[in-house]
Amino acid sequence: MFTGIITDVGEIAQLEQTGDLRARILTSYDTDTVDIGASIACNGVCLTVITKGRENGRDWFDVEISAESVSKTNISAGRKAWALGTRVNLERALKLGDELGGHIVSGHVDGVAIITDIKSVGDSTVVTFAVPHKLSGFIAQKGSVTLDGTSLTVNDVSGDTFNVNLIPHTKDNTTWADIAVDDKINLEIDTLARYVARLADVRRAS
Repeated sequence: MFTGIITDVGEIAQLEQTGDLRARILTSYDTDTVDIGASIACNGVCLTVITKGRENGRDWFDVEISAESVSKTNISAGRKAWALGTRVNLERALKLGDELGGHIVSGHVDGVAIITDIKSVGDSTVVTFAVPHKLSGFIAQKGSVTLDGTSLTVNDVSGDTFNVNLIPHTKDNTTWADIAVDDKINLEIDTLARYVARLADVRRAS
């Protein structure tokens, strides 16, 4: 489990297609404190650390990404597709006793949202997204969503579009300063919304 509070911005240093996709990610985390088998959310995708190290003063860890994960995320899609030098939002898994600063995030991406508009409002930035119709019903005004691993609050919803507000701190400490219209962004809907919808389906069927 994660909270959607980004704690580092990593950089893709190596990519290798070995059946699954293997990636090496440079990080500011002290990898001496990262266990092999630990989960790290990378742009919102929960991935497992399979090896780690330090080279030229930089810590790094390797992950393997299944074809299923690649197909459901922006790892291979559009301008934000992973390539050497791509920056990625990172969050280590929640530990018992950690502060829950965002909301409960599983790291299981539900689909890809597409940026349709970016507008400056005061010091903040309002970003509008189009989402697949099958997911739009899970998104509620003032509810939470996870976008590229970042816990954000929904401002407004209209049909299959919604928008969020990015404050300067968020842009300064994540990859959100790099966005452009038509970018594909990993979307995870709120876990609570998922279970409420499932319970409603069961009740209708009973």
